[in-house]
Amino acid sequence: MRVAEWLLDSPRLGENPSVKHLAGRLLKQPAREGVVAAQSRLGQLMCRECGNARDRRIGHDLLRQAARAGDSRARQALGEIDD
Repeated sequence: MRVAEWLLDSPRLGENPSVKHLAGRLLKQPAREGVVAAQSRLGQLMCRECGNARDRRIGHDLLRQAARAGDSRARQALGEIDD
């Protein structure tokens, strides 16, 4: 989880598509286990970076779960998506 956040937050690394893919893979299991921060970050990543509707829908669902759990970043991202 920490490695994925570090990769995504790194100014140089965070823009690389292969790094984003790796971070997404690292976030997948914690998100499945209900870790709210992982759900939020993976949801944001999937909504912004995935080209297909299925992945965007899954990302949106992850953001909703995180927002229900009180994550302010997820709430903000949902607001940006719905606008």
